[in-house]
Amino acid sequence: MRTVFLKAFVIWLLLLALAILNAGIREKLLASWFGPQLALPLSGLSLSLLIFLVTLLVAPLLKARKAVHYWMVGAIWLAMTISFEFLFGHLVIGHSWAKLLEAYNVSTGNLWLLVLLVTAVSPYLAARARGLLTP
Repeated sequence: MRTVFLKAFVIWLLLLALAILNAGIREKLLASWFGPQLALPLSGLSLSLLIFLVTLLVAPLLKARKAVHYWMVGAIWLAMTISFEFLFGHLVIGHSWAKLLEAYNVSTGNLWLLVLLVTAVSPYLAARARGLLTP
């Protein structure tokens, strides 16, 4: 079981790199093409789709069979994502806690909550879609 979680961590690092790339595309391209108000939700949608597609692609590499293991991977990814967001954002970038919490305000067009939901459920949904679960 330990190897499942080690593989899940490596996959999460890939997802983190994609999230950073997605943010760069939002800032450099989408914001200039569509404006920042539309770029933000487009970025949330594209990151959510990327997370699910990558998870769908790599789910067989986890070699887990039980649904609970995929749910645990999703929970771990969710915890690591939120931890990284707050710790890196506050300690490294220097954002205030209030600034970091702005990402959770859907009324501003930020779909970060959707990204977190997709992060949490993608391992299970991908495993189910790929027929990887044993009864």
